[in-house]
Order: sequence, then C-alpha cells, then structure tokens
Amino acid sequence: MRRQSQDIGRPQKDGRKRLGRAGEDEAASFLKRKGYVLAARNYRAKVGEIDIIAWQDARTLVFVEVKTRTGLSYGKPAEAVNYAKQRKIIRTAQWYLLQKHIDGCRCRFDVIEVYAMTAGAWKVRQIEGAFEM
Repeated sequence: MRRQSQDIGRPQKDGRKRLGRAGEDEAASFLKRKGYVLAARNYRAKVGEIDIIAWQDARTLVFVEVKTRTGLSYGKPAEAVNYAKQRKIIRTAQWYLLQKHIDGCRCRFDVIEVYAMTAGAWKVRQIEGAFEM
C-alpha cells in the first residue's frame, strides 16, 4: 500500500519537471532572440544551481532564474525567488565567476517569468535587475 501512494505522486512531479524544463527552453530562446549569448544552462555547483547564464553584451554577464507557471494560483512566479533563493543564486554566481576566471565584468541578476498559455503558447516576462548582490 505504501508503494502505491508514492507512485501516485510521481506523475504530478514529473509534469512539473517537464513544465519547468519547457519554460527554461522558452526563456533561453527568448534571450537568444534579444541578442544574448548563452554561456551555461542549469549550471550546478556545490552551493546551488543557476538556470541560465548569458552575456547580454561583451561586459555584462546575466544570471537568470526562470520560474514557470500555468496560472497565478500560487502568485506571480517571481515571488517564489525569495531572499534565501537569491542568496543561493548569488553564492552560485560567485562560484561560477571564480571557476571560469571571470573578472571585471558587470553582473546582473534577472528573473524570467514564463507562463504556459493555452494551445502551446508562452508569455515571457523578463525582470532585469530583480535583485542585487
């Protein structure tokens, strides 16, 4: 009986993972269309993970947290990027900069909200400078 209850929850979790991955794909495409050059996706370090790292121009590196939703029942997606999550992203960004020996560039922390609309359409909203170091 216990095993059945675990299996019941799994499809919903898998659906959220697929939605999140699709939202990240849409956010990456959105940034590319705006002329950003992607440096990394799903960058992982021992201190955390960053969804997208991209160069806006030759001197500005942008660390992006992507939040995807199908509706507003849990609030706006960016509201999920609380203070603790921001600190984790900042620590991970510092790790990335050290690992890649990047120095002297401007860094910015953005949040991209992705809304899954009907009929496979997406609505994307970029919040530039959503938080700071």
